[in-house]
Amino acid sequence: MRRSPLALSFYARPTVEVARRLLGQIIVSDVGGRRTAGRIVETEAYVGPHDPACHAWGGRRTPRTEALYGPPGTAYVYFTYGMHWCLNAVTEAAGYPAAVLIRALEPLDGVDTMRRRRARGRGGKVADSDLCAGPARLCEALGITGRLNGIPLQRGALRVVRGDRRRLPVAVTPRIGITAAVDWPLRFVLLDSPWASRGGRGRR
Repeated sequence: MRRSPLALSFYARPTVEVARRLLGQIIVSDVGGRRTAGRIVETEAYVGPHDPACHAWGGRRTPRTEALYGPPGTAYVYFTYGMHWCLNAVTEAAGYPAAVLIRALEPLDGVDTMRRRRARGRGGKVADSDLCAGPARLCEALGITGRLNGIPLQRGALRVVRGDRRRLPVAVTPRIGITAAVDWPLRFVLLDSPWASRGGRGRR
C-alpha cells in the first residue's frame, strides 16, 4: 500500500477538525512484520484540559499522559480496564493536551492476520464486521500496544496515510463509553458504515 503519510500540519489544527478529516484516512501497521491496514470510519475528539472526559482534564500531567502533551501527529496509546489498548492521534500544538481517539476501521489489508489476533484466546472465530469495530478491537487486530506510545505517526511500524479524499457523509453523535461530558457532540462516523462500533448511526 504505497500512500503518502499525513503531514504533521494535518494534525496541527483544531481537534474537532482533525477528528472529521481523519475519516477515510488509512492506518497501516507493520507490527511483528505483518502488514495490516484499515480505513478510519469512526473517531472521537478529546479537546483539551477543559474537557472533563480528556485524560488531561484540569491540566493533569502524569507519566501515563506524557505523550498526550507531545507534538501533533504523535501516537498516544493508553491501557484501559486492565486489558485493552486504545490509539489516539495527538493534535493542535505541542504542550497542549488534545487528541483524537480512533474508534473503528474498515479492514483493508492483512485480514487473515487480524482474524488470528482477534480470535486468539477466544476459542473460535470473530466476525469480520467485529474485527476493528471499537478502539480496543482495532488495536488488537493491528497489533498496537503501549510499545508504540509516543511514536510519530508518519514513519515506522505504525503510520496514518492518505486515503479517500472525496467529501464523505458524516454522522455526529455524543461520545460513548465515558461518564463525563456525555452530551458533547464529538463523535464522528462515516454515515451508515457497517464497520462502525455500536451506535454507528447519527445525525448529519
